[in-house]
Amino acid sequence: MIIYRPFWETLKRSPESTYTLIKNHHLSSSTIDKLRKNKPVTTTTLNDLCRILGCRIEDLVEYIPSDTDQIL
Repeated sequence: MIIYRPFWETLKRSPESTYTLIKNHHLSSSTIDKLRKNKPVTTTTLNDLCRILGCRIEDLVEYIPSDTDQIL
């Protein structure tokens, strides 16, 4: 399971907020909601967040194995 806990920690340390991500950087409020609920977001969105926050991908996402992951 991909979780976005690192994103929220990175956001707290940055000068940005969810408000500025929406108003200044044109992220949608539904994208912010997906991040809150650990729902899938596109790699384009993750790329944008890395650029905006000046961070690496591991500063946004974490993989945690889960029994509820789909069977491969």
